[in-house]
Amino acid sequence: MSRLPQWLGSIGSGLTRLSHRLEERKARTDPDGVPAWARPPAGEPAPGRPVREPTDEGTAAPGPVAPAASEPTASPSPESAEPPTTAPDAAPAPASASPPASASAPADRTPPPSAAAVLAEPPRPDPVAAVPWGIRVAAEAGWRLLVLAGTLWVLMHVISAVQLVVLAFVAGLLITALLQPTVATLVRRGLPRGLAAALTFISGFVIMGLVGWFVVWQVMDNADDLSGKLETGLHDLKEWLRTSPFHVTQDQIDNITDNLTKALRSNTDEITSAGIQGVQVIIETLTGIVLAMFTTLFLLYDGPRIWRWVLRLVPSAAREGVAGAGPRAWATLTAYVRGTVIVAMIDAICIGIGLYFLKVPMAVPLAVFIFLFAFIPLVGAVVSGALAVVVALVTQGVFTATMVLVVVLAVQQIEGHVLQPFILGRAVRVHPLAVVLSVAAGSMIAGIGGAVVAVPLVAVTNTVVGYLKAYSRGEVPGERLE
Repeated sequence: MSRLPQWLGSIGSGLTRLSHRLEERKARTDPDGVPAWARPPAGEPAPGRPVREPTDEGTAAPGPVAPAASEPTASPSPESAEPPTTAPDAAPAPASASPPASASAPADRTPPPSAAAVLAEPPRPDPVAAVPWGIRVAAEAGWRLLVLAGTLWVLMHVISAVQLVVLAFVAGLLITALLQPTVATLVRRGLPRGLAAALTFISGFVIMGLVGWFVVWQVMDNADDLSGKLETGLHDLKEWLRTSPFHVTQDQIDNITDNLTKALRSNTDEITSAGIQGVQVIIETLTGIVLAMFTTLFLLYDGPRIWRWVLRLVPSAAREGVAGAGPRAWATLTAYVRGTVIVAMIDAICIGIGLYFLKVPMAVPLAVFIFLFAFIPLVGAVVSGALAVVVALVTQGVFTATMVLVVVLAVQQIEGHVLQPFILGRAVRVHPLAVVLSVAAGSMIAGIGGAVVAVPLVAVTNTVVGYLKAYSRGEVPGERLE
């Protein structure tokens, strides 16, 4: 019996140590699960635990713990500095009172350093907040640009697959913009719309056909005379090069001639295949002309109904803005086509008169070529002017060619600085850089046809975008749908 208390004491101390070990293990896995014996008194930091202070970035930095704003600070006062007095009749505290917990706690109750290190680990920031603001903006804009680029790429592939149909429709649209004012005038004078559209269509295409026939007839009629003058002109050009300040010798001229002859003979197969491809191009051109004619006829006769059908495809929320942008886009296209025709006609007449007085052969066909090439901005004027200068050089000599060059440059300067600003006006004004880039892109995508339609497409797009911006800000009244 004498050993029973000792045996019970050993069991109690073993259970106490086991409970301490369980609490320490829990503290390692859960930082918040700190045992009660390891918690410091109120207002004192934990031993060995760094405290975080707020910094500029909002993160915690190690430092001493600051007391909470709601807790009063323990500032000693004269009254509180004196030891507390007890009542006279208060009984003194017994000597056997329990000592402080820190004094009675055994030595093995000290918290391990690993638990303090776990408790001191700062929380990780949000990954989105860690990315800089500029990079996030660039990423948001980047994926939207990628979507737009992909859409344009798919659209360009679709257009290239049906290039003939698209070019025929655009050509019909341009011809309709040229002829539609005539239809509107006939309708206002009392003619039915169908009869007015038919008369305008037939007269317009008959005039264009007569112009084309006249050009071909002039070229075929003057072909023999032109070939003879071409040989004479080449001989005179060789003589002028030998006696010119460039000091070109006869051997150099003969070498250039021989190289050209060999190049033509060696590329006979390619020329033949090009001729076969030329036949295919002629067939495609005729097909495109027929499609453009049908497009023009139906647009002249049923254009308003087709436009109302297109508006039904637009979402109702954007229908009012599109209905207002459509007439303005059509007015821009009409003004562009009408102004281009007037400017091209003035250029052709002025340059043709200059060629006639300088006695350059085929002055009228060259004037017609200048009129047709004027529909290609910038590039067309250069090509048609160079063709006139070359014909004058090989047929009339260097002096006549120089005078033709002066006439062409003078007319083009008058066109660029007087005719286009006065006739086209501000309705279709496009920056020269936009003209150059659009013509280059159109020629790369669809050749000559793409170069012709590039500038009116840019002008119409500029008008539509400007109107929609003003409409979104409420600066223009909405169009009422019928």
